[in-house]
Amino acid sequence: MVDAAQPTSSIPQDKSTTGDDKALLPSTDRPRVLVVANQKGGVGKTTTAINLGTALAAVGERVLILDLDPQGNASTGLGVGRNERKISSYDVLIGAALIEDAIVPTKVPGLDIVPSTMDLLGAELELATVQRRSHRLYDALARMPRNGKQRETSDAERALTARPYSYLLIDCPPSLNLLTINAMTAADAILVPLQCEFFALEGLSQLLRTVERVKTTLNPRLDIQGIVLTMFDQRNKLSDQVASDVRSYLGDKVYRTVIPRNVRISEAPSYGKPALVYDHRCAGSKAYMKLAAEMIQRERALRRTAA
Repeated sequence: MVDAAQPTSSIPQDKSTTGDDKALLPSTDRPRVLVVANQKGGVGKTTTAINLGTALAAVGERVLILDLDPQGNASTGLGVGRNERKISSYDVLIGAALIEDAIVPTKVPGLDIVPSTMDLLGAELELATVQRRSHRLYDALARMPRNGKQRETSDAERALTARPYSYLLIDCPPSLNLLTINAMTAADAILVPLQCEFFALEGLSQLLRTVERVKTTLNPRLDIQGIVLTMFDQRNKLSDQVASDVRSYLGDKVYRTVIPRNVRISEAPSYGKPALVYDHRCAGSKAYMKLAAEMIQRERALRRTAA
């Protein structure tokens, strides 16, 4: 079972500033910002970010993925080569560029990305003495036009990019560092991919404590949007046991849709494509389409409740 009684992990503190600075609050029609995070590596964060983003775009949403992992796997997985990353999320965080100038279109209509580079490895050290260091991404998003930056390449592109982004997905590194804290401070909610294995439960406990600390000290609106069970193997009894434990602990926060272990999902990034483009008929692609539909239903229910 998940143990919630462990000591709370440390969070970088911005004692001079808080998230309720009215002058920097984004407009009410901002995109829904979801951070895809889990400090444990290899649980399917990037795979979930790019395939969920693709699935949302496929049903008519306009989506922006922000790659905040120095490894840049989300950028690579969407076919954005190193030579195309002229401006990156690093430049946005240190204040050298506007976020809309860093946006790169992908081959998926309706899906764009702010790519990452290895420069992010030094961002935490560079921002250590900067004011509002935990709010750098929040402030950048507050200034971004909701439709990003209009592209003039064709009538179709102009029409597409005139539409506002409805979702912004932030792919985080596999650690609870300043990059992840920036993402959580900027987000409306957190989406947690959870691998169906025993050690994943311990990591979930730490992540949930960190979310509570961020909610208390930096971002009072932060919530758990959902837990996504990944790499589910129906032949393995442990997968069933982990799923049962997580559902008993977190109830409706756990998505009904589970993402199975699937070879095609693993192969797709090497071709620079989301699994839904590489093979839309495979079990993994179908699962991500179901996840997108379930997430949209959940988001609509949240909006109705808020209204």
